Amino acid sequence: MASLEEMHFFVEVVKHGNFTSAAHALGISKQLVSRRIIALEARLGVRLLLRTTRKLSPTETGKVFFQRAQQILQAIHDAELEISNRSDELRGLLKISVPLSYANLRLAPALTAFMQQHPLVDVWLDADNRHVDMISEGYDMVIRVTDQPEEGMVARKLEDAAMRYCCSPDYIARYGVPTSPQSLSKHACLTHRASEWLFSENDQIHRIPIQARLKSNHGEVLRDAAVAGLGITGLPAFYVLEDLQQGRLVEVLAEYRMQRAGIYAMYPYHKQVSANALALIEHLRHWFQATAA
Repeated sequence: MASLEEMHFFVEVVKHGNFTSAAHALGISKQLVSRRIIALEARLGVRLLLRTTRKLSPTETGKVFFQRAQQILQAIHDAELEISNRSDELRGLLKISVPLSYANLRLAPALTAFMQQHPLVDVWLDADNRHVDMISEGYDMVIRVTDQPEEGMVARKLEDAAMRYCCSPDYIARYGVPTSPQSLSKHACLTHRASEWLFSENDQIHRIPIQARLKSNHGEVLRDAAVAGLGITGLPAFYVLEDLQQGRLVEVLAEYRMQRAGIYAMYPYHKQVSANALALIEHLRHWFQATAA
């Protein structure tokens, strides 16, 4: 039976693609990592890694073991932190990096409620769109909008961020509802810098060219323009949830919605996450589930 330490080493090797980077992340020697992986393969009686001069990659059996090992390690990690959270009152500094618009539109009330529940926790919230270095800058966790969490990071999904295409009821009254992605050529569109929008139908991705009436790198500008009836916009869900709930916007083409993107709380796999960070992640997951559209 593989030990937890061997599982940990194997997971890091697969994530990094070589022994050197994995050893650096683990803070141990390359030789020790290599010996433990060889011992693991011998004990299991199977080859887990394909070795070339450039990189390592998992075999089909190795891919299965990698997924199961990740699940086991994460479950143990979460169980230990849950117990530590129950044994002591949360206290100390929690440093977080989060995109600016998300901090304003979704995070602020949830974070306020968390701090009210845990009066001994201090928070340093860095609301900025830059890509921070968690280790060197001392962040406990980052929150990101992405469809593919970074390698080497534990990623916990907080809520959906799939693109929602919507417009005002007044716009629909004047111009009608688009019946398919292709019919967008007949509508005024309000978009980010992208020149095409992506839709899904029967597991096929459709790339629809967009002639935009308004282009902006500011999601709230696009949302406000849609509410004002200027056209159809496509934005991550958190920008428009409240407007959809209040009837200021109406979603269109929902049956073609891409489901890939999400809001993730992330921290490095090899870094001991604080009890404060884990408690906040669970608080946010429940908060957003209760307020989802």
